[in-house]
Amino acid sequence: MTGTYDRTHARPRARTALSSDTVRLVGMAKKAGAGAPVRIVYGGDPYLNEQTARDLRIQAEHRRPDAETVELDATVAGRYAFDEAVSPSLLSDAAIVVVTNLQNADEKLGDAIVDYCGQAADDPTDASVVICRHDGGVKGKRLVDRLEKAGARKETVPDLKKADAKLNFTIQRFERQGRRVDPLAAQQLVAVLGERTGELAAMCDQLCFDFDDDPIGIERVNQYMTANPQVTGFAVADAAIAGRTADAIVQMRAAVEQGTDPIALIGALAMKLRGLAKASAVKSGTLSTAEAKMNPWVLKNSMRQLGGWTSAGMARCVQLLAWADEQSKTNGGDPVYALERCIEAISHKGR
Repeated sequence: MTGTYDRTHARPRARTALSSDTVRLVGMAKKAGAGAPVRIVYGGDPYLNEQTARDLRIQAEHRRPDAETVELDATVAGRYAFDEAVSPSLLSDAAIVVVTNLQNADEKLGDAIVDYCGQAADDPTDASVVICRHDGGVKGKRLVDRLEKAGARKETVPDLKKADAKLNFTIQRFERQGRRVDPLAAQQLVAVLGERTGELAAMCDQLCFDFDDDPIGIERVNQYMTANPQVTGFAVADAAIAGRTADAIVQMRAAVEQGTDPIALIGALAMKLRGLAKASAVKSGTLSTAEAKMNPWVLKNSMRQLGGWTSAGMARCVQLLAWADEQSKTNGGDPVYALERCIEAISHKGR
């Protein structure tokens, strides 16, 4: 809900089940007391920003089960709406107020939150809890600084831009469910869904719900995501690199028959080959690890797959992939035949 909120007719919200790490945080919060009544969830990955605010809200709800939860959008809410939200109502003496888009707050709303932060500091135990979400940009940064000076606590959210951060997020997502994931399975999930954090988190949760394996292995991930063309492409590329020509061709043909675009499969093969080329350059010393810009586990895996490859073999495979790409984009071309030629060449290391 946004804008003015009529709390006299509000119903208390159903309590959300706590994840394992939230249970731990709730326990810590109880030991430490109510803490700062105003919290700022600042920047970072949008999904993780929302998750952090949600965890803080759940903590507050378990600490104050009598409190109502009110949501305000700072883009449209004004000072009156905020003052009404944090004030006692007919249903409860306190509220948990979640303010989204803090960066869009006008001056009067910003002043109201700062004023409340100072007032609530006198009696944080009985005060309403205010959780503000800010997108981390320059806009509204002055308000964040004012709130911190007034006693608000700032939670800076990671941005998950680096591969290692995404991998750690994936592993921790399973840990939230009290489960473990095999590193290769986590890497596969990141490779496919690493740019879409919400989908990545949902996939981790769904795997935990559907399977009892502990840890969840790469077979389960591939089994669950066979409809994803990128996963299928990686499976074909892995089989080709491993020298399993027939297996790779069978998987490729099955994928194409099920509607996978040959271009997606060509892209996966090209990505694998680029990784091998970079690993070869790092191994020979012509390229530094930093210049390769590869995730450490990807580089390590590519290093293991270099045996038997030559520069000439790689060059031939790259040329074949370029030809296959042309065949898939040209009327009258035969992309499936071209893919077979590429798989045969790759599985024989370009010889």
